[in-house]
Amino acid sequence: MRYLILLIICYLFAVSVGYAQSQTCNGSLGDPIVNIDFSNSNPIPNLTNYTYTSGTPNDGYYTITKSTAGMFDWWAATDHTGNGYMMVVNANVSKTNYFFQQKITGLCPGTTYEFAAWLLNMAKTVKTATPNITFQITDALGNQTLINTGDLPPSISAKDWKQYGILFTTPAVGGDITLTMINNGAGGTGNDIAVDDITFRPCGPVISSSFPVLSSQNASGCAGTAQSYKMIAQIPAGGYPNPMYQWQVNSNGTWTDITGATTTDYTANFTAVTAVAGTYQYRMASANGGNITSPTCRVVSNVLTLTISDIPSVSAPPSVSVCEGQPFSLTLRSGSDPNNTYTWTRSKGGYSSSSANLSIPNVQLSDDDTYTVTVKNAAGCTATASTILKVSPKVTASVSNANFTICEGDKAQLSASGGTTYSWSPAVGLDNPNIANPQANPTKTTTYTVTVSNATACSATAQVTVNVTNKPQISAGADQKMTEGQTITLNGSVDANATSYYWTPSTGLSDPNALRPTARPTEDITYTLHATSGAPCYFETTADVFIRVYKKVVVPNTFTPNGDGINDTWNIVALETYPESYTQVFNRLGRVVYQTHGYAKQWDGSTGGVPLPEGVYYYKIDLKPGTVLSGWVAIVR
Repeated sequence: MRYLILLIICYLFAVSVGYAQSQTCNGSLGDPIVNIDFSNSNPIPNLTNYTYTSGTPNDGYYTITKSTAGMFDWWAATDHTGNGYMMVVNANVSKTNYFFQQKITGLCPGTTYEFAAWLLNMAKTVKTATPNITFQITDALGNQTLINTGDLPPSISAKDWKQYGILFTTPAVGGDITLTMINNGAGGTGNDIAVDDITFRPCGPVISSSFPVLSSQNASGCAGTAQSYKMIAQIPAGGYPNPMYQWQVNSNGTWTDITGATTTDYTANFTAVTAVAGTYQYRMASANGGNITSPTCRVVSNVLTLTISDIPSVSAPPSVSVCEGQPFSLTLRSGSDPNNTYTWTRSKGGYSSSSANLSIPNVQLSDDDTYTVTVKNAAGCTATASTILKVSPKVTASVSNANFTICEGDKAQLSASGGTTYSWSPAVGLDNPNIANPQANPTKTTTYTVTVSNATACSATAQVTVNVTNKPQISAGADQKMTEGQTITLNGSVDANATSYYWTPSTGLSDPNALRPTARPTEDITYTLHATSGAPCYFETTADVFIRVYKKVVVPNTFTPNGDGINDTWNIVALETYPESYTQVFNRLGRVVYQTHGYAKQWDGSTGGVPLPEGVYYYKIDLKPGTVLSGWVAIVR
């Protein structure tokens, strides 16, 4: 009965013509039935009887713009949210014109509505004309409810937007209404306003919703985790005579009723499958009685936001093998979020780490265990991964003898132990580098490294040095040439492996036991240098050098080619021992009368088979190498 009386009083007030101060809803609002936010620059000819212009509006004109910069001496303003369009009105001289009017049908009975708009006086100072706005609601019978703003003072800045409005309660039968906004001030300098966000929406008691466990309007969860989130809404007593409730969820920007959620509390249940990462929004709508089914009648609570975050991405190999005594580091396959935190534990206990990676600098047999990392992201969601660390005993590589000394050409028997497989390097000189006991026959001193491994691939190394005593490396020097009667020096050399040396034969040598003796042989000869090494290796190495001995040449200065058998040819003693020699004979005019390479046949004093006359001739003998003999020879017949 009390509620009916209240409705009659409100109706009587509503259908009376009167003025009151601007009023806006102090409770909760519903979704706008009218919501004109001038989302673009298109004119609104059906909502105003002012004339549209795309530029600066004069008296009786309006424009839709993002900014008033450059228009008269007005504030350079943007819309009241700072990121859209607004309507700018220059008042008409006729006060009867309206700059906004819209008809609304099908309103719910006994429901309070708010008709409001954001206004900005474009004047910076007091002008001759002042905006004075009436918000007018006219029902189907012509009854009016009016609210007047009074004269709007000049704005103190371009952002000095203020909201003005009127509250109106429909009669018990509901009905249609017309919304109108009129500028009561006369046109002229100063009566200019900007209008934005014109709304008409239900107004009701305050509805306060929250997640009660958190006492907050926000809650969070983790993807893939089954969990329930309880929400409650509170309405003060006496708000509605017969309050009804409906919870809603925001589905892609559209609020949708949740079937069966018609009490003041609601629990959103997520399974591991439905708990998908994303933002979920809820609110509760309320109205009196049957009005709850009409979106134009009910008011809504504040929005509750549930944020479900992805769990961190993390994975580790099921198991990892490592050898005792080695360092170990496991790098996780996880996301790169720097806000993630890490906690490592092990099944046996006694280990913790906050590092992103598992690291053990010196693995022991006791470290064999299961290690688990828990990764937590900034949203508090966690994920775990585990790996089994399998520790194998270390390998101890040993060799039976780490140092051998052998003679060149001999073999050393190597031997290693401690594992199941063996690998020797370098392989040079080994009969098999992949067994425990290969034979080594290197040509020079070599250090071998053996890698000993077990069945779990643990390994260790050991070394063996085979010292090789090589045969003496010697040289008898380059072959030499000499003339009989000369002395030369033999150029012998030996390395450190030689302990003694000597030359054979000793013929013509100054000291056969010296490396560089002098030699004066009388005939061509080959000398051999012998070098020997001492214990434990007894080697003898030889090297030869050939000495070519040229005889001393004697050139006679007279011969008698007369056929008596005595001194008929030019008998040059020992010239035949110079097979590369070149002999020439010239007459007094310098003409060559005789020439020969070598001297296998003695000259008979003729040229071209014709005997030369008696006389003195001149010769030149090139012994090759080096020595050239010259002089004269007389032919006497």
